[in-house]
Amino acid sequence: MFSTPPTHLHLAVALDGTGWHPASWREPVARPRDLFTAAYWTDLVTEAERGLLDFVTVEDGLGPQSSRFLDPDDRTDQVRGRLDAVLIASRVAPLTRHIGLVPTVVATHTEPFHISKAIATLDHVSTGRAGLRVQITARPNEAAHFGRRTVPRIDAYDSPAARQVVTDLFDEAADHVEVVRRLWDSWEDDAEIRDAATGRFIDRDKLHHIDFEGRHFSVKGPSIAPRPPQGQPLVTALAHDTVPYRLVARAADVGYVTPHDADEARAVVARIRAEQHAAGRAGEPLHVFGDLVVFLDEDPATARGRRERLDALAGQPYTSDALIFAGTPTQLADLLQELHGAGLTGFRLRPAVAGHDLPAITRGLVPELQRRDVFRRAYEADTLRGLLGLARPANRYSPEHSTSLEPGGTPIAATA
Repeated sequence: MFSTPPTHLHLAVALDGTGWHPASWREPVARPRDLFTAAYWTDLVTEAERGLLDFVTVEDGLGPQSSRFLDPDDRTDQVRGRLDAVLIASRVAPLTRHIGLVPTVVATHTEPFHISKAIATLDHVSTGRAGLRVQITARPNEAAHFGRRTVPRIDAYDSPAARQVVTDLFDEAADHVEVVRRLWDSWEDDAEIRDAATGRFIDRDKLHHIDFEGRHFSVKGPSIAPRPPQGQPLVTALAHDTVPYRLVARAADVGYVTPHDADEARAVVARIRAEQHAAGRAGEPLHVFGDLVVFLDEDPATARGRRERLDALAGQPYTSDALIFAGTPTQLADLLQELHGAGLTGFRLRPAVAGHDLPAITRGLVPELQRRDVFRRAYEADTLRGLLGLARPANRYSPEHSTSLEPGGTPIAATA
């Protein structure tokens, strides 16, 4: 299924402010005064590239961070505010050479046409290293920022009404990704002629209206951006249950999951593979990455003590949807290999304190994995898809694929 050796695992890091622990900004290495500068993000991503990681994701949202799940809060002791993740990635792209750049985009309230050209632009700027992490939001206060729709309030996630709201939002996200993918294909690879002598810049027959008509979107196309260097930049999503598993199986190249042990990992992977088969994608490559929050130190007691000290600063124990690991790089390598054996193809690590735990990943964990011959010693591809062993997809609207076209794909010249 993948061109990379089956014994090799993939590594990404999830970057969120000064780190995933809410008190991380109070650590001496956190650099909170630099958080909203280009230099801060450049330093983090170049450190990740130093460790030969496959890619970084950058968190984003449509409202300030909150300690409450669906509502804003009034806390002043935690980081609030973000820079735009896509713009961060675009700023960092020219300063890096190999690592993939995967900003978070919120499908709810955000037009797929805008996202398609933003990520296509990122792929051009980075020469083939772009992706996106698609996310939904069910927060009523975020819907109020846009004023175009309301999101019914969820009071109990196990109620039938709540399940319907969440299902609808994930269905919308799946359509969002489908529109984005079609727009990436709306220019064939050789649509640009750029022949000054003849005065022909573009072949209009190789631009296509995508003519998407769905429950959530009606998009004619084509994109204004030429087809990205990767053809299709990486699409990724975080999933915790059946409905988001279905989104991953239907629309993504990489799914992030949060098992807490090998048995749970094995069960989650089986569920995603079953959904992948049901979606008609059984023969297509789909990576399943495990998410872990990490506190890494050379001594296990030091890592545990650091977590306890940060919890005390925060005023409560830190909890997460993902497994929280506090220990040494060697212990983490043992765990990753165990989970890898349960069917996970890679891992997205969430540094508890970015300034401390990211270097511990790149300078401690990575050398340990290399000693075990389960992680690369040099970048082996020039694109993000290449790093993950994913082929560059053919354009769905090119003549050799015209017999299997989905609705849409009308050449511009045919309607001119």
